[in-house]
Amino acid sequence: MKKALPILFTFFVIALFYFTKITALKFYPPVVNFSVFLLFFLSTFSKETIIQKFAKAVEGELDEFKLKYTRNLTYLWSIFLFCNFLASVATIFMSEKVWMLYNGCISYLLVGTFFGVEYIVRIICFKNSTKKNTLET
Repeated sequence: MKKALPILFTFFVIALFYFTKITALKFYPPVVNFSVFLLFFLSTFSKETIIQKFAKAVEGELDEFKLKYTRNLTYLWSIFLFCNFLASVATIFMSEKVWMLYNGCISYLLVGTFFGVEYIVRIICFKNSTKKNTLET
């Protein structure tokens, strides 16, 4: 039940907005976007970024190339998430249809596309890094 709570809360917010037309609910996506941005951005000031922690959990210890790649990736995600936050703020002042289209569809497509492209780049870079390391040894 705890895992379904965020999904239920999201549907509750959507239904509340749809049926009551409470304008303050337009601030929900910017707050969420800014929170996720802060999570990524603030991790860049620590020894290990959030993406490095995820990568270590999956792959174990990371070599120097992967550490640098994941740190740079955290910077890129931070920039992307901040731009997504700014776009969601801009939609507050637009029509409800534009707000719903961006915050309910376009932003998710952008995040998915960014992740998908990054995943392909990561596979290629890590494969080339592994080949380079085996040739050097």
